Amino acid sequence: MTLSPSRPRHSPGVSLYASLLSQIGQRIVRGELAPGTLLPNVEALSAAHGVSRTVMREVMKVLAGKGMVESRPRTGTRIRPRADWNFLDSDVLTWRYSAAVYPDDVRALFELRRGIEPLAGALAAKRATAAEVAELKRYYAQMEEHADDGERFSEPDLAFHQLILRMTGNELIGSLASLIEAALIMSFRLSNANPLGQRPSLPLHRQVVDCIETGDSEGAQSALLILLDGAEADVLRAISG
Repeated sequence: MTLSPSRPRHSPGVSLYASLLSQIGQRIVRGELAPGTLLPNVEALSAAHGVSRTVMREVMKVLAGKGMVESRPRTGTRIRPRADWNFLDSDVLTWRYSAAVYPDDVRALFELRRGIEPLAGALAAKRATAAEVAELKRYYAQMEEHADDGERFSEPDLAFHQLILRMTGNELIGSLASLIEAALIMSFRLSNANPLGQRPSLPLHRQVVDCIETGDSEGAQSALLILLDGAEADVLRAISG
């Protein structure tokens, strides 16, 4: 199977390399280039796309780093099985959710969050310092201020949820704050489509803050679960039209 000849479409300010990476990456994620597909060699690919071999090699190198392709002597470059892909990579997430979003995609995001955040909230209620609680309150205040502006709301919302992971006092869980950042951002971006806006979620966010401050582990865990359930339901309603 070959990549159809085409020059990478790119917007002003976006490099040719970045445009080509995104174009090929999206074709792989969408299944147009299926796992097991043998790609043409670098010379043929670069000629087909009108780029230098250096640019094409860099694109293949980055895709290999994301687990999406592998190159072997004499056998060439193939698309790897989906099980080998790094789905938490920010580019892979963007490619996956940049076109049509399906319920299974939404559920995957929220299953990830449910597997991490409620436990983190319970631990944070036991271990958070006064300074961390004060910081959480500041993020909540910013969320209140921007509750009717989805774009501005998402920044303190992201910081709020990442901080809870760090408040656990567990360095391994804390490191997940950056690891799942792209997944959180994508989740919030989908939530922005909610016609009711973000204001309805504020009482539960406030409850999370109060439970963590008072050391109520079960309450923090429960509030985060309800918050995530509601957010998932909002997103599913939005994408169903």
